[in-house]
Amino acid sequence: MTEPVSVSRWIGAPAAEVFAILADPASHPLIDGSGMVREATGHDPVSGVGATFGMRMHNDEMGDYEMLNYVVEYERDRRIGWEPVLAEAGRPEDEAAVGDRAGHRWRYQLTPDGRGTVVTEIYDCAQAPDWLKKAIRDGERWRASMTRTLDNLDRLVTGSRPGA
Repeated sequence: MTEPVSVSRWIGAPAAEVFAILADPASHPLIDGSGMVREATGHDPVSGVGATFGMRMHNDEMGDYEMLNYVVEYERDRRIGWEPVLAEAGRPEDEAAVGDRAGHRWRYQLTPDGRGTVVTEIYDCAQAPDWLKKAIRDGERWRASMTRTLDNLDRLVTGSRPGA
């Protein structure tokens, strides 16, 4: 069985401040460590399970495309998670996958510690098809990007600069 990939970081801010950024899709391009997230397609913060939010994306393999993210976990100031679904393909060979839930999830868990918040980003592809697991090396492909995302999140929340 494929185990989720996770990365944690302590951020010197209250969980509510961190969560506000994670629940605001417009903030995602600012924190994205993969370089793939371009912009949110809507303007409303996530308010609970069942909400959706769209993202314009780009990578060298797929070109420009859009994802629709279905919020499947939500506990204000503690946890938020979503299942991404291809909403618009950039290449003809990806058209068949539009609308398919591929069974992978992104999740953030926030644990306040009295001085700040431990933020854990988790990528879980245990339910994803084998072709996807192989392409992303059971999620390991995302580990470095996840570390950069948490670095970016820390800087955005606390206003700190690299090396500060």
